[in-house]
Amino acid sequence: MTRISRLVLGLLALLVAGSAAAQTTYPDKPIRMVVGFPPGGAPDTVARLIGQKLSEALGQPIVMDNATGAGGNIATERVAKAPPDGYTLGFMVNGQLVINPSLYKLPYDPVKDFVPISQVAVTSSILVVHNAVPAKNVKELVALAKAQPGGLTFAASGSGSSPQIAGALFKTRAGIDIREVPYKGAPSAIPDLLGGRVTMMFSPASIVLPLVRDGKLRALAVTSLKRSSAAPELPTIDESGYPGFEATVWFGLLAPARTPTMIVGKLHLEIVKVLARADVRAKLADLGFEIIGNSPDEFAAVIKSETPKWAKLIKESGIKPD
Repeated sequence: MTRISRLVLGLLALLVAGSAAAQTTYPDKPIRMVVGFPPGGAPDTVARLIGQKLSEALGQPIVMDNATGAGGNIATERVAKAPPDGYTLGFMVNGQLVINPSLYKLPYDPVKDFVPISQVAVTSSILVVHNAVPAKNVKELVALAKAQPGGLTFAASGSGSSPQIAGALFKTRAGIDIREVPYKGAPSAIPDLLGGRVTMMFSPASIVLPLVRDGKLRALAVTSLKRSSAAPELPTIDESGYPGFEATVWFGLLAPARTPTMIVGKLHLEIVKVLARADVRAKLADLGFEIIGNSPDEFAAVIKSETPKWAKLIKESGIKPD
């Protein structure tokens, strides 16, 4: 055997041993999961569900850290600047990674400063209106808006939020003038929506589906390209006359850049196992989510491909940070 061959074999042995050591020793203390949005919203609800199951799988507590503000940028920066040791993870929304770069001057790079672990789940938003609004479908809502330029309003929950982005896309595609009413978060807009002080909202399904089922709000359509399994009776905006309309919300788990590959691999493996659990799948489905559970490379490709799409919309619609 040549010297080079022996060296290669020796390095391989060290890598295998190191991998085994990392797999057996990590984690040996609590893990912090940073969420950029307040308790009660869809990101926090799903993060807590995943965090609980991941904690059981890893044998260590996962402590939730709701670092709210600036469209999730405070939380994102906290993760970017954390030690890359696997003990600080970010449970992030697509807005933090593929929309905010076009709105803010960020102190971090959404691509270079993180290592993706897995996209967790995706959900469509639901276009809901107050029950007093006479429109029973998207076509009637657009006609109503065109008859009252600037007279209808839509609730948004901060710059780059899914309600704002979906509303801006709807305005652009339908060619209507509807006024944005800003709120601190999607849940905080619900009282005004129920009270008729705002006309409509593009809300994460998990927030408004219970209200729709109770007859307190009227749902007109979903923002995904295919109908939601949680509300299959609702048409898509795509099939309602606006082909290609899509404004979904996805969540993913990321770690700071330079987190050891073995740790990322272990976290990915455990996340996929969590997402395969029947109780988790049932709970997420009830909230209107569909499981993803893709690989780190696949997740990285999604981030790279979606960023220019939303940059174009933000430029065309003139969306500015709060």
